Amino acid sequence: MHILVTGSNGLIGSEAVAYFDSQGHCVIGVDNNMRRVFFGRHGDTTWKLKYLKGITKHFVHHDIDIRDRERVFKLFKDHSFDLIIHCAAQPSHDKAAEIPVIDFEVNALGTMNLLEATRQYCPDAIFILMSTNKVYGDAPNELLLKELPTRYDYARPEDFEGIDENCRLDQSLHSIFGASKVAADIMAQEYGRYYGLKVGTFRGGCMTGPNHSGVELHGFLSYLVKVALAGQTYTIYGYKGKQVRDNIHSYDVIRAIEEFAGNPQPGEVYNIGGGRKNSISILEAINVIEEMTDREIRHVYRNPPRKGDHICYISNLQKFKEHYPNWKIINDLKSILESIIVAWKEKSTTKKVFHFQRDSIVRSSAATK
Repeated sequence: MHILVTGSNGLIGSEAVAYFDSQGHCVIGVDNNMRRVFFGRHGDTTWKLKYLKGITKHFVHHDIDIRDRERVFKLFKDHSFDLIIHCAAQPSHDKAAEIPVIDFEVNALGTMNLLEATRQYCPDAIFILMSTNKVYGDAPNELLLKELPTRYDYARPEDFEGIDENCRLDQSLHSIFGASKVAADIMAQEYGRYYGLKVGTFRGGCMTGPNHSGVELHGFLSYLVKVALAGQTYTIYGYKGKQVRDNIHSYDVIRAIEEFAGNPQPGEVYNIGGGRKNSISILEAINVIEEMTDREIRHVYRNPPRKGDHICYISNLQKFKEHYPNWKIINDLKSILESIIVAWKEKSTTKKVFHFQRDSIVRSSAATK
């Protein structure tokens, strides 16, 4: 297959590049390192690009801004893609409020450019949009919750598995980021349902793994591990630190993409996360990481919570599992944290370490300059 991956230097994009290249597919990556623009030098992902070039056989990189319609269309004119995995985005809930126009241009307009290029130049291709659970806004907070010693949880038995795809998108506070992703999400569905393109939308929870370049504004577990190992201070924003997220390893996301590509359902949406077994609150994560690293994590507490933030969010995975019964989560929360800790320790000495997973085996090696 000829595969296009946008955001190819990022967490999910780089995992997709490495995975599909290892299977012998021709992979083209698009990434202009906007993460450095969003988050400064700590968000820079050029080292990932250098490493990908060193380990892949069929990967070609293009430095293209997805907001540039002319260059996007030319790329599609020059190549006949079978699969498009659209990961490029402004990913931060908080950063979006500072740059609302850029956030919308990247997340909504960039997605529109790619969808229309697909319609015009490779209408038989499969298109995956990596969306977000923030499209639901704060509607999940309306579910009845119970407060436990270290977390909030759903009070009603029928909500035990978490938030499903029937949660409403409108009449809620989304954050600017959530709103721009709603625009992309709905347009992707429309290109699947109206035009009949093979578009699937994955509403991700906390996607993570050892390749995550976690920063304060994006990358919960990765950034918390980084803070622990560096002896820095972590800031908890509201909800007593009992807010809950489910976490999924980037490899398990790629396997979900692979399953969809094998049997695409045009216009469908799926919640993709770690589910209840991989859920954890901030307080619980602090305690677990302190035990695993033997480091005390200094933290401060601030109110109010972030606007539109979820109190308890667990992805209900039943729909995807019913449509794709061969898919399952391989990486549990403990193994995810272990791999992130190992990666940050190695990065602190080699600065250029990449971890990719194949068939539940984590491979790692240090890149040379």
